[in-house]
Amino acid sequence: MLPADLDLSRVPEHVACVMDGNGRWATQRGLKRTEGHAAGEAALLDTVEGALELGVRWLTVYAFSTENWRRPVDEVKYLMGFNESILVRHRDDLHSKGVRIRFAGRRDWRVPRRLLRQMDISAEMTKDNKRMNLVIAFNYGGRAEIVDAVREIVRKG
Repeated sequence: MLPADLDLSRVPEHVACVMDGNGRWATQRGLKRTEGHAAGEAALLDTVEGALELGVRWLTVYAFSTENWRRPVDEVKYLMGFNESILVRHRDDLHSKGVRIRFAGRRDWRVPRRLLRQMDISAEMTKDNKRMNLVIAFNYGGRAEIVDAVREIVRKG
């Protein structure tokens, strides 16, 4: 429900969110880190709903950074499956709401093939949607972007 005094003409076209701190949030409350990630899922869905309600055209969420590969192996495996599960469980609903799902970040050997396949299915399914673009930055990082840009410059001579 939007506040009556909200000026919709001042809503930005693009909003970006860094989804960080879910594990710390859970730990501070004596919960398992995985419970923090589950709470993060609910917050993400609320954010998407709010952005749709406000008419935000682009919402970028930073879901997994290149630095996250340094986490314990078990946590990384959990996060890969968790992110895949979120995508599969919510893409039909997002599609029905007119959300176009896109991805930014490296598609390298570390990302499980089954997750890449689900990313491709989601992007293809929603490619013609126009209400909002949801960009999921996955395996994305500032340092990696700089490295990739320099490599491309060198490649071009």
